[in-house]
Amino acid sequence: MPARRGSNDAAGGEVGVAPPVASERITVALIQKAGDDLKLLQERTQLSKTDLVNRAITLYEFIDAQQRNGRDLLVRDKATGETQALLIL
Repeated sequence: MPARRGSNDAAGGEVGVAPPVASERITVALIQKAGDDLKLLQERTQLSKTDLVNRAITLYEFIDAQQRNGRDLLVRDKATGETQALLIL
């Protein structure tokens, strides 16, 4: 996932790319930490709330599928080479 978009138009979308059509709309009440994290991600990535939520759901589905299929998810520190197993309950 790229951290930043390419060139943007005034509406905040990528130039020459039509926005995807929404297949479902939902309203979500975020806990304080999730709201704070969403704001930090918006500032860091310049992505919209919609983009971030769509990516989060897609990533969670991938992680859940991997764990259900008996795969380990690992996080490796590039600097030290330390590896840790990731388990999401």
